[in-house]
Amino acid sequence: MPRFGRGLEVGVGTGRFAAPLSVAIGLDPSVVMMEAARRRGVGCVRGIAERLPFRGGAFDLVLMVTVDFLLSDKAAAFREAARVLAWSGAIVVGFIDRESPVGRRYQREKGEKKEEGEKKDGGGGFYGDARFLAPVEMAALLEAAGFSDLKFVQTLSSEPEAMTEVEAPRPGWGRGSFVVVRGKKGR
Repeated sequence: MPRFGRGLEVGVGTGRFAAPLSVAIGLDPSVVMMEAARRRGVGCVRGIAERLPFRGGAFDLVLMVTVDFLLSDKAAAFREAARVLAWSGAIVVGFIDRESPVGRRYQREKGEKKEEGEKKDGGGGFYGDARFLAPVEMAALLEAAGFSDLKFVQTLSSEPEAMTEVEAPRPGWGRGSFVVVRGKKGR
């Protein structure tokens, strides 16, 4: 398994992904989440994706897993990721495809919770006013931030609750609800 000693996970949360991948640094706005990530051995910095507190070219990898829908300014976050990456570094973004069965379900549930009056200040529980992206929208944002050579893989072709074994990723998108894209800087 690759190790990313010069890697950054934006939206590190509890360190669930950064720790097993040996991503050195995690960034999160939540002190509680950072404490959990530190317990997993991830070094953490408090901050937000739209204004990364790191010098340009500091990392070889920027990882974002299921954080894109929480970003207030997705374009700014991806520009910042490009800024902190070394030349020929890579961004890896894992996200729920809005057009997939799971993406449509989350959008529907978010709307239902809002209609039921939950959290009238932004509604929908954890997803709040989240705006999930389709892969073509993600590609456009990444390309606008300066990334190229985009490669997509997908998994989760059935509802997570119905899965009985780990599903291997397949190239592309359109059949899986969870999509991962890798983009390169400087090509």
